[in-house]
Formats: sequence, C-alpha cells, structure tokens
Amino acid sequence: MERNETIAKYERGTHFLGRLVSLLTLAMLVGAPFLIGTWLGAMPDLGAVGRGFLAVGLVWTVSSVVEFLVYTPMLGSGGSYLAFITGNLINMKIPCAVNARDLAGVKAGTKENEIVSTLSIAVSSLVTIVILAVGVLLLQPLQPLLQSPALQPAFDNVVPALFGAMAYKYYRKDLKLAVWPLLMMSVLFILVPTLQSQTSILIIPAGALAILLAWLKYRKDRTKA
Repeated sequence: MERNETIAKYERGTHFLGRLVSLLTLAMLVGAPFLIGTWLGAMPDLGAVGRGFLAVGLVWTVSSVVEFLVYTPMLGSGGSYLAFITGNLINMKIPCAVNARDLAGVKAGTKENEIVSTLSIAVSSLVTIVILAVGVLLLQPLQPLLQSPALQPAFDNVVPALFGAMAYKYYRKDLKLAVWPLLMMSVLFILVPTLQSQTSILIIPAGALAILLAWLKYRKDRTKA
C-alpha cells in the first residue's frame, strides 16, 4: 500500500511539473520570434507565417502525433516529458533510454523502466548541454578540423552507424522476423527516395507488419505445441 501511494505521488508530481514546463517551453519557443521582432521593430507578416506553416505544419503534425504514440509507451511519463522538451529523440534520447533499459534488465511498460528512462534521458540531456558548451568554446579552434574533407564522410554516416549498431542487437534475436520489415522499407525507400523524409510516419506500417508477423509466428508455434 505504501509503495502504491509513493508511486501515485510520484506520478502526480511528474505530470504537474511536466505539463508546467511543457507549457513554459512552448510559450518561450513560440513567443521568442515575436519578442525579438517587437524589440527590433521587424515583425514578420503573419499571413505569410500562416501560409508557411500550412505548407509543412500538417506533415509535421502527423509526424508528431505518431512519435508521441510510439515513444511514450517506451519512455513512460517522466522520460517522455524530458525527451519531448529537450528534443533530439531519434538520434539521442531513444537510443540512450533503450540501452539503459537493456543494461538495467527492466521491461518496457513497468515502473522500473519509467524510472530508468527518466534518469537516462536526464543524464543524456545534461551531457548534451556540457558537450554543446564545450563545443561552442572550441568551435573556432577546431573549425579547420571539423570542415576537413577527409572527415566529412564520417559525419554523414553517424546516424546510420548508430541505428545500424542498435538494430543488429534486436535483429539477431529473430532474424526471420526482422528481415521482412527491413526489406519492405529498404525497397520502398529505393523506389521512392522522397519518402526518406517521412520516416516517423512510416514507422506505423513497418511496426504493424512486424506485429503481424510476430502474431502469425506465435499462432504457428502454438499450433505445433
């Protein structure tokens, strides 16, 4: 009973702080351009802003909803608030949370996973801030090295290398199950290269195919048993 009360108190506090900080962050992000425009006397044309938002906002709105539905069950409430506020989910927060969950040996959807995800994303955010601060200080001295043509291929392949290494850890658990979604998405991207910018939306059909194949395999194994 005491444990349940503690968890309930923790969840109430998490949602209160998460919603408060989310609203403050949203107000700062949206209000900053208007504040700067008012201060400098260079307010943009709101009609042009609205037309520009409609051109790309509808696509990103769908993508944002998909990411929320996919990532929130993985991260829990605390981790989700931190991740969506600090950003960079796909490249940083999700890999960090998943790796921490595996190292801790906890399962997705449990309270233990939520605590591990929250701590890992918080540490990831702090490390990111420190690295960015150091990077800003060293940007000028390191600029010739960072712009070197010899290192450019490495920077272009950081994200594929990161997710390729992470994906193999899961693929090797069941290669037969993993190969079909991977093959379907690879063929789709080769035939329609413009879809590469819609990866968040395409998580839905790829995930649905993986779930369907897993269910069919489960039914087959159960029938044999």
